[in-house]
Amino acid sequence: MTARARGAVLAAVLAATWVFAPAAAASAPADEAALAARYAPVVRLVDQPERCGPGEPYVPIDVNLLFDEPTVALRGPWTGANLVKVGPSAGDLGAGLYEYHLDFPGDALNPGCDYLNWSRHINQGHQPTVYAHVVTDPGYPGQIALQYWMFYVYNDWNNLHEGDWEMIQINFPASSAAEALKVSPSEVGYSQHEGGERASWDDPKLERVDGTHPVVYPADGSHANFYAAALYLGASGSQGVGCDDTRNSGLVTRPADEVIPSDPAQARADFPWIAFEGRWGELQPAFFNGPTGPNLKTQWTEPIRWSQDWRDRAYAVPAGGALGTRTTDFFCSAMARGSRLLWVAVGDPLPTIIGVLAAVALLIYALSRATWRPTAPLRVARRRAWGQILSGAARMYVAQWRLFIGIGVLLLPVSVLITILQAIVFHASSFAGVETEGEAAGAFVLVVVAIGTALTLLGFGIVQSATARALVEIDDGRPVGAVQAYRMAFSSLAPVLGAVVIAVVIVSLLTSSGFLIPVAIWLAVRWALVAPVVTLESVGSVAALRRSSRLVRGDWLKVGSLTIVSAAVALVLGPMIGTVLIVLTDAPLSLLNVVAGLVYMLTMPFVALTTVYAYLDTRVGDELAPERDPAEMPAQIDLSPG
Repeated sequence: MTARARGAVLAAVLAATWVFAPAAAASAPADEAALAARYAPVVRLVDQPERCGPGEPYVPIDVNLLFDEPTVALRGPWTGANLVKVGPSAGDLGAGLYEYHLDFPGDALNPGCDYLNWSRHINQGHQPTVYAHVVTDPGYPGQIALQYWMFYVYNDWNNLHEGDWEMIQINFPASSAAEALKVSPSEVGYSQHEGGERASWDDPKLERVDGTHPVVYPADGSHANFYAAALYLGASGSQGVGCDDTRNSGLVTRPADEVIPSDPAQARADFPWIAFEGRWGELQPAFFNGPTGPNLKTQWTEPIRWSQDWRDRAYAVPAGGALGTRTTDFFCSAMARGSRLLWVAVGDPLPTIIGVLAAVALLIYALSRATWRPTAPLRVARRRAWGQILSGAARMYVAQWRLFIGIGVLLLPVSVLITILQAIVFHASSFAGVETEGEAAGAFVLVVVAIGTALTLLGFGIVQSATARALVEIDDGRPVGAVQAYRMAFSSLAPVLGAVVIAVVIVSLLTSSGFLIPVAIWLAVRWALVAPVVTLESVGSVAALRRSSRLVRGDWLKVGSLTIVSAAVALVLGPMIGTVLIVLTDAPLSLLNVVAGLVYMLTMPFVALTTVYAYLDTRVGDELAPERDPAEMPAQIDLSPG
């Protein structure tokens, strides 16, 4: 069955489930209207006084403004060029029209101010509107949900698309709207991308006006709904990662509430468009496509089941940063730039294809010009060309794979420790007496990422030390095992950890400033050799940093490119394999971390071998400066301790 056929079956099942819902599940219209009016949300929108000139931002509009509107087109499901009608009516949409598209004036992948100006134009003189819907869930008797659906004409986040349906949901321990009017709500859920965030009715984070009206903070552009004004880390499986900004939410509006009856026949009679099985936006590839309407979403017919998957909180990103700058400004702008590159690639793929082909051709040319032979993995302490270092490391790894995989096993418990730390922090309301809600939660996200990075680099530093000791032993013709290599490296453990900690702290602080990232990269490469320096030269942490800087000084590009190329294999291969498995199988998303950990165990020793060979190369160049022709393979330097 094709994807289109499966979608048609799903749409039919959802429509039939709703249309033929038991009449007993429907509440009295007057009770539904009273319930909707009592809990109608207060919406606090992010004001946009400068963007595209003065005026209101995107607001939840009355969808009737779209119908019989000459600037709106209805297109067929075949291609974006199949015009069916200009100015379609609500009745036209009531025919179902699976995978048809509404098309608004503008280019979804190059919006400019077109959609915002159009939204202001059609909404002029009209009040913002939300659509209330009272619904029971067959799988959860004794509970009822009150939903408020909001439609925006454009989604201006990293997944640009025309049309955007968002909602909030209030759950009641009741079987009907009449019963719900007599009790207090049990919990509230705000939609955020593909999921939602819950709050109990008495949760301090839930702001209410006049006791019953929840305050909603839609994020600028994405319209994901939040409980407070802050900068949040937003993510979804299909839309990627970005920042949801609800700050500067100075535009307070109390939309009109239109009640879509719970009785399906009456709903279709009063709101014919609710039966539309097409897309509320123009046809575009993947997640740039217009969204489906409320009636085709799980929460429309199974609201309580959907609420079981709500998150307990959203992560607000800390506002402050090192050196007086905002750490998150760089992160958010980087995500935005990445999204724009994707928009360009989708909207006009030819330049992207040409750019990728040019990069591949340049890479192939560079690799073809590199000197790869003689490989000669032994007689380790001598000068080698760029390609000879990689080929020598690869040949040594293959020849002694049991040894180096045994050394790499250390990275498995490090990965487990990081996973446990993340689980503790992300699933607790407090950690070590510190709250993990709101911006504090965002701070913990950054702390966990920083600790995870530091632990990974510390583990890698230890692996480098053991690898360096093992390589020297092999070069001297002595047998060595993984445990013995770690025992020999034990004496250098403390200064290696000290040097790595110093480097991680300084590089992290520089990176957090944004504009000092080039300096951070420059220093990171200069300090890339601290572990083998400590291990094979028996120096302290600070002295190792200075020594590594001196060795790399004349070969910064060589050491940096070797580190990047070898590390890229380890860092990219794990997530890539895990993603392929997830796409091709029914394995859970957590498999990605497991596979990545195993791949790191297998590949990080190769990275360690590459950096140790690079260290030996630069050390020979420092001590035997006149002998610089790597093809000649000059005599080794003395690697004996002291």
